[in-house]
Amino acid sequence: MSQPHELKTAGKFEPTWQSLKQYNTPEWYRNAKFGIWAHWGPQCQPEQGDWYARFMYDEGSDPYKWHVAHYGHPSKAGFKEVINDWKAQNWDPEKLVALYKRAGAQYFFAMANHHDNLDLWNSKYQSWNTLNVGPKKDIVAGWARAAKNNNLPFGLSVHASHTWTWLETSQRSDKNGPLAGVPYDGRLTKADGKGTWWEGLDPQELYAQNHPLSKGSENIYTLWNQWNWDNGASIPSVEYCDKFYKRTIDLIDQFNPDLLYFDDSVLPLYPVSDVGLKIAAHYYNHNMATHQGKLEGVLFGKVLNEEQKKCMVWDVERGAADKIEQLPWQTCTCIGDWHYKRSIYENGQYKSAREVVHMLVDIVSKNGNLLLNIPVRGDGTIDDKEVAILEGIAAWMNVNSESIFDTRPWEVYGEGPSTETSNPVNAQGFNEGKVKLTASDIRFNKKGDILYVTTMGIPADKISIKSLSKGKVNIRHIEMLGSKEKLSWKQYSDKLVIEKPKSVSNDIAVVFKIQIR
Repeated sequence: MSQPHELKTAGKFEPTWQSLKQYNTPEWYRNAKFGIWAHWGPQCQPEQGDWYARFMYDEGSDPYKWHVAHYGHPSKAGFKEVINDWKAQNWDPEKLVALYKRAGAQYFFAMANHHDNLDLWNSKYQSWNTLNVGPKKDIVAGWARAAKNNNLPFGLSVHASHTWTWLETSQRSDKNGPLAGVPYDGRLTKADGKGTWWEGLDPQELYAQNHPLSKGSENIYTLWNQWNWDNGASIPSVEYCDKFYKRTIDLIDQFNPDLLYFDDSVLPLYPVSDVGLKIAAHYYNHNMATHQGKLEGVLFGKVLNEEQKKCMVWDVERGAADKIEQLPWQTCTCIGDWHYKRSIYENGQYKSAREVVHMLVDIVSKNGNLLLNIPVRGDGTIDDKEVAILEGIAAWMNVNSESIFDTRPWEVYGEGPSTETSNPVNAQGFNEGKVKLTASDIRFNKKGDILYVTTMGIPADKISIKSLSKGKVNIRHIEMLGSKEKLSWKQYSDKLVIEKPKSVSNDIAVVFKIQIR
């Protein structure tokens, strides 16, 4: 459907795929390799994990039971009460971003809104924002200042395009019990707020539910097959699409983000609306206007075809490419749930520093970057186990960061058991953890005449590398990062053999720095 407005900012880019193909990924991003993300909003307040605002309306589910016990029945106390409960009272963005930078992050991401539809900045087009409700703070502005003060490029993630279908569960009612048939609060209107804390606000502006339900919406999992706005999804109105456009343009114009991530297939509301294409064109033109005519911005999209990958950076959720990609790409993942989940902390289920570093090394060897979410609690702090993970990453980076930053892929990405198993990306990604990396696995990348060879742990014996046999590569010198030990090595017709070092400074991954002719 066409929108009743023109492209806001004129410039090199028009809202067409052909025009967007002029995009080239900026070198600073290709060099950065590692970013940290605060995927933080009101859904972190209950500490019950991801998609709480959707699942709390699913009768009988664990989030529903937890919500009834802690807030009340969703016909009387819906997600808006969670927003009201969220105060972010211990949030110190300067402290957090400084820690992320010490752990090696070369850029920082904050969430601007989620599918729950609350804008986390002084939004001109959404009354439900964190200046009016919840923390009564401009969350995005606080993160932006912290990123600037730490000299980190600043990214924003936008997820709100899917509220239309995502919060359809708020239109439900219980099928059993004393409140069977009583609608949940997704049906409330502005008039219902008289005498309440939310008087003057319209719940329909937050929940966006004045529309027919999607086909099969009674099944909580149907949405997964309707993310592309097909298979019976309720199609958003022109007004809804137009408002999303205005909110996102306002966000871009207020904060001039260096990176912009959409939690959508391809672009927001594509292909049922052209607002995603218009936002992309505006973002590129706006970025050029603020960078003396040079495009330094990075825009991300998921589930892209080969032509669309030329228009923006391909993002893979909780997974990674299984080969070297010709164009730069990114993995986005999390050490736990996207939104903070107390049970993951209590049960010791976070990714370890070792797992994170192994993912990073593997991704970089394939021409990718890693964006890692560290879940933040509702009060604005991270827990002691998360701090320990970040310190573990920092300790490895202190020795080995030169093998990550400013590098490019080599002729092959690696050797070892993990390279012998096919593990293709499925839709958005979701192939993470299916192939286990061991000390027998090796990854390569390069910087000028330096080749970095990383083993995923301490080798049990001497290291044999087939790709570096005599005749293939002329080697001048080999050293191990973080060590002054003189290494013994020899090239053979079929391999390079490095004798096992006597000691290593960090057992997560060992990096050999090889100078080649």
